[in-house]
Amino acid sequence: MLGMCRGRRKFLAASLALLFIPALTWLYLSAGNFQVKPLPLSPLLPQLSTLTARGGALGGGVSREALELRVREVEEENQLLRRELSRPPRSPAGPAPHHTNHRGNQSKTHSEEGTGDNEAGLKAGSPGNRSDCVQQPAVDKCETIHVAIVCAGYNASRDVVTLVKSVLFHRRNPLHFHIITDSTAQQILASLFRTWMVPAVRVDFYDADELKAEVSWIPNKHYSGIYGLMKLVLTKTLPPDLQKVIVLDTDITFATDIAELWAVFHKFKGQQVLGLVENQSDWYLGNLWKNHRPWPALERGFNTGVILLLLDRLRKLRWEQMWRLTAERELMSMLSTSLADQDIFNAVIKQNPFLVHQLPCFWNVQLSDHTRSEKCYKDVSDLKVIHWNSPKKLRVKNKHVEFFRNLYLTFLEYDGNLLRRELFGCPSETDHNSENLQKTLSELDEDDPCYEFRRERFTVHRTHLYFLHYEYEPSTDHTDVTLVAQLSMDRLQMLEAICKHWEGPISLALYLSDAEAQQFLRYTQGSEVLMSRGNVGYHIVYKEGQFYPVNLLRNVAMRQVNTPYMFLSDIDFLPMYGLYEYLRKSVVQLDMANSKKALVVPAFETLRYRLSYPKSKAELLSQLDMGTLFTFRYHVWTKGHAPTNFAKWRTSTTPYRVQWEADFEPYVMVRRDSPEYDRRFVGFGWNKVAHIMELDAQEYEFVVLPNAYMIHMPHAPSFDITKFRSNKQYRVCLKTLKEEFQQNMSRRYGFAALKYMTAENNS
Repeated sequence: MLGMCRGRRKFLAASLALLFIPALTWLYLSAGNFQVKPLPLSPLLPQLSTLTARGGALGGGVSREALELRVREVEEENQLLRRELSRPPRSPAGPAPHHTNHRGNQSKTHSEEGTGDNEAGLKAGSPGNRSDCVQQPAVDKCETIHVAIVCAGYNASRDVVTLVKSVLFHRRNPLHFHIITDSTAQQILASLFRTWMVPAVRVDFYDADELKAEVSWIPNKHYSGIYGLMKLVLTKTLPPDLQKVIVLDTDITFATDIAELWAVFHKFKGQQVLGLVENQSDWYLGNLWKNHRPWPALERGFNTGVILLLLDRLRKLRWEQMWRLTAERELMSMLSTSLADQDIFNAVIKQNPFLVHQLPCFWNVQLSDHTRSEKCYKDVSDLKVIHWNSPKKLRVKNKHVEFFRNLYLTFLEYDGNLLRRELFGCPSETDHNSENLQKTLSELDEDDPCYEFRRERFTVHRTHLYFLHYEYEPSTDHTDVTLVAQLSMDRLQMLEAICKHWEGPISLALYLSDAEAQQFLRYTQGSEVLMSRGNVGYHIVYKEGQFYPVNLLRNVAMRQVNTPYMFLSDIDFLPMYGLYEYLRKSVVQLDMANSKKALVVPAFETLRYRLSYPKSKAELLSQLDMGTLFTFRYHVWTKGHAPTNFAKWRTSTTPYRVQWEADFEPYVMVRRDSPEYDRRFVGFGWNKVAHIMELDAQEYEFVVLPNAYMIHMPHAPSFDITKFRSNKQYRVCLKTLKEEFQQNMSRRYGFAALKYMTAENNS
């Protein structure tokens, strides 16, 4: 093959010489003393206009028309020659190219020159960027691209989501993410990817806590902390049969297909094992301020926000020993790292320049405080990867920062559900959860008038747990209680009030779009009340489908409760001041740990948007008598809370037991191991009723607390209650779902559950 290429190149050179030498000689003789510059292969006409514009220099007997005709002939001959050379070479039949596959990491053997990639190697007529006469695809269609990311904490988890969105948006290949995480980030990201269900994406997690001992001996001043050093130990952390990987910081945004970057591996030559972009600030030149003394680096040094790692070669070079020895030596004088792993990578490269393949700067356009990235690109359309490598992030100063910010915000608010598209023509690993889901959905009757209701029960909603930082210290007396609620964007204004009324931990599920999630983030960051509370867990369930999945949201919030008990409330209720402590005392008083009880908190409501919240039971009774307050829903849904027996509650001083009745739906405190809500009920109607029925079937006692209360605050009707009231089919389907639920209860709990059907018929 190489001999054939050389033969074609010689043929090309000879042909060009035969075509151009007579033409140039003729031009020279015709032009007399005029100095003719060498002409390129093509195009020739622009050069012609330059020549003829110079004072008639082509005069003296030379016909302009004849010259133009000759130039056109030469151009046509060149085009024919190029077409001939572009045809695939005929080669004798032989064995197919050898492919290796390690954990989905496919690599094709190439000659030492590499095949080139989209940034340069695909330009026609660049033989120096070609490893063969005909350009081979740099990345196979179904080749798996491996990406490694170090991520720790709540904020970094949010950053990873935006990075992954930008990668998924452009990608055309299967992806395998290797994420090194702490326990917090793993919980968040594992749940997110499991519910995201993106085809042809695999995610593996590696425990960062197990790696701390490898790098904890290195003093580090960088804001990323110990996790900023863990890229140094990837050769030891990642699977031993993984040959190559792209390593990314969490603050990266892709503006192109990541396969283009993966293709650059084919350009590595000799002992090159690291692909890096030059650092775009003067940091390693040591002239930023007086007494600035950076770690040693090769000229401007390299930035490690984007790294191509040839893992197999690095292991053979004993990378672990190489960087450790370098770090130990430099720390004797430098005392600590300033830029975490980047300082140590650069110190190693300073001694071993042959290790680096320098990437074009557009693979890591750095927006740090002292960046000179504007020199990297002539046009923003050239950019491929943007790196927000500054603690200031989007507030960094740059001439084109508005463009960069808009690109970032596009992916930040992009609907992640749209990224669930299949990769056609590429076999992917079997996802049993997805298969089971598709099988279940296929069994539903699409002609059923209640099909959409039934389908909602099986919809997998993308879920981002702990969207904001969360801190909770378990109590030592095992009486702690978490308030559980769910909400959408139109109830956001209730958060501050609830936080003022309830000082204990809170678990909230929020039903939002991607764009609304960012509005929520800005809302909380602008609230002193919310930012002062670390014990509130915010869990985003992303919008999908036409119904509000109220019971799914409740279940998401319940699953994240990490106290022994939970108070199941709604977002539009304000608990009385001191309810948190009162419930904790009731845990002990009523021996909740050793009995199955549901403690009922009586519910009231006001029609006034401005309410002087009662600070005691006596004050509440006074407002009740004056008509400022009412028992909850007494005028529209009496049955829902009538069993609470408000008349008895007025004078009661001790807890009292009440019996379950049809349509009973009180707000209760239960143990964390109580049953979840039934997902078939969505939107408005019967969602709490079914749950209370389940508690009764499991023989929970309903005990009303005599000195507890909560008040419902007025608000505009929800979209779902409006549909319930205006749509007859909605009410018909709800009735059908109720009957099916009761039948399920009978099958599950036997004879004891017959009372639920009887009570319903008699009500």
